[in-house]
Amino acid sequence: PEIRIVSLTVTEGGYFIDPATKGFDATHPDIQHDAQNPGTPKTAFGAMIAALRLRRDASIGPFTGLCCDNLQGNGAILRQTVVGLAKLSDPDLAAWIDDNCTFPNSMVDCIVPATGPDELALVQKIGIDDAVPVTHENFRQWVIEDRFCASRPPWEKVGVTFTDAVHDYESMKIRILNAGHQVLANAGELLSVPTIADCMAHPAIQALFTKVELEEIAPYVKPVADMTPSSYVELINRRFANPSIKDTTRRVAFDGSSRHPGFVLPILRDALADGGSIEGLCLVEALWARMCAGVREDGSDIEANDPFWDQLKDTAQRAKINPREWLLMDQTYGDLIDQPQVVETFTRWLNLIWQNGTAAAIGSYTGDVTN
Repeated sequence: PEIRIVSLTVTEGGYFIDPATKGFDATHPDIQHDAQNPGTPKTAFGAMIAALRLRRDASIGPFTGLCCDNLQGNGAILRQTVVGLAKLSDPDLAAWIDDNCTFPNSMVDCIVPATGPDELALVQKIGIDDAVPVTHENFRQWVIEDRFCASRPPWEKVGVTFTDAVHDYESMKIRILNAGHQVLANAGELLSVPTIADCMAHPAIQALFTKVELEEIAPYVKPVADMTPSSYVELINRRFANPSIKDTTRRVAFDGSSRHPGFVLPILRDALADGGSIEGLCLVEALWARMCAGVREDGSDIEANDPFWDQLKDTAQRAKINPREWLLMDQTYGDLIDQPQVVETFTRWLNLIWQNGTAAAIGSYTGDVTN
């Protein structure tokens, strides 16, 4: 009964979302297991449901499910997953959860690199006994809807922003920061640039980042109470360029099959609808396709870096001959294959990357003909 909030950070791809319908995917083996064995769940969502069943039966009352992953409408997605899974084994419990639990949308922002030798050396130098230290940048932001069914701590006293406009904050962050990460990471992997800070110090990659952000992403981001899109781009520039944060391009490029549909393609769709430029966004997709071929520009291998790596690598290699093959991945691109402007622009960029190299393609976009 002391537990009033259950928070989750399970990565963007961990919510069992059907990529085509965006609804709950009840076909996954782990979901099927939890539906058939609700007392011994494998997933975090199954564990939440088991706990809520005990609380309901004991008349203890519900708790709040607080999602902290980089998903727009993450509270609604968490509700969809929990209620959807509960319906498979106990429809009455599912209805009770839907009626009594709250799932506020939230936006959390703080860059946390994977723990490596540098982080382990740092804690040893400081004198901290910690085998798995977690390091992060100084910047942090947490924006939450004030909807908690079992009360909450006074987090506003330590800097949390409570607002009904979470969507605008998360849209700014997901589009400028998270999509910006994809702009950098795929190019960085291909050019053997090890960290995001190194990417920001690389003239060609930094120019790509700045041009795409200001000309093709920021126009489709609404301002929030204390920040304009252009000022947020400046903030992200500084954060990404911090050499003390050893955030690897490999970590940021991981799980592109979830991150491109979640972060980049919604902007591309908005630009299409608005008649805006999609040159840089299509170049970003072409760089991802080239990266998934599994070989850097220097000939070194790119190790598997996606849950669907084998499928992506096979498709990327076929797309070298026929770029349309990449856009035919329906779970990622959907009806974008039916957009002639997307097909033509993507095809042109991917062909240029294969013919002249990543740096030359980036230079063609940014206007730096020396690349």
